[in-house]
Amino acid sequence: MSVIYNRVALIGLGLIASSMFWAIKRAGLANEVTGFSRSAKTRDTAREIGLCDRVCNNLTDAVIDADLIVLCVPVGAMEDVAMQIAPGLKSGATVSDVGSVKRAVIDAVAPHLPDDVHFIPAHPLAGTEQSGPTSGFAELFDNRWCLLVPLEDTDPAQVDRLADFWHGLGSNVECMEPDHHDLVLAVTSHTPHLIAYTMVGVADDLRRVTDSEVVKYSAAGFRDFTRIAASDPTMWRDVFLNNKDATLEILGRFTEELFALQRAIRKGDGKELHDYFTRTRAIRRGIIEAGQDTDAPNFGRGPKK
Repeated sequence: MSVIYNRVALIGLGLIASSMFWAIKRAGLANEVTGFSRSAKTRDTAREIGLCDRVCNNLTDAVIDADLIVLCVPVGAMEDVAMQIAPGLKSGATVSDVGSVKRAVIDAVAPHLPDDVHFIPAHPLAGTEQSGPTSGFAELFDNRWCLLVPLEDTDPAQVDRLADFWHGLGSNVECMEPDHHDLVLAVTSHTPHLIAYTMVGVADDLRRVTDSEVVKYSAAGFRDFTRIAASDPTMWRDVFLNNKDATLEILGRFTEELFALQRAIRKGDGKELHDYFTRTRAIRRGIIEAGQDTDAPNFGRGPKK
């Protein structure tokens, strides 16, 4: 790959930003990458591990002369960051983000950006339960999807440029309308995370099952719930507060399905249960066939080291 943006600024230095940096360097997509975190400890850690070509102590220094600025902060912090960086943005720069919610990000960020700056929201569908600057790795986005959510009046050439950038990071890229994005993610990510948090909370409440038994006898199902529920609490708090309508809609549908399964179990309706599990199994096969996971028995995780 060749250089797509001369200077890229990463605001927030957690899993996504650190993975972006290593992937940028792997593909040679930028001549310089600056970074900023409001945490001095995070900035120190970033410098120690060589994360970013230059770690700045303030937002203005990070974004000056940057061609692409990526907001890698929790959704609830984006409006404040947008207001702070706006005066330092150069004409023609592109501002993007990696938030899991898009309508709320657009409403929070777009009003504060200058008219001569391109705003192209984005969402890479990649991540782990790990967080922080040391958690990133260049391969995080490989063969995963990044959804671009351009505004109606966005310059198509700049959308294509950002798409090329994400392709260079290893992603598949597709454009999507913001409200549809939020509904899709409510189904594929937000509600499953909420269910995982709830299931782990239920286990904590079942005092008839001891803590040691929960840990000792965790089979794959509960184990994977705990992995999901270990995700960054600030990020997920903001996701649910900012994608309220879509999440509640899918939770309502989930509740209906759960009641139907409860009735089938109560009635001893084996056929209903078998037919239901057969339909859901087909979805899993589709995910594997699409290359978004593997049928390995460890759910795609590598061997223990």
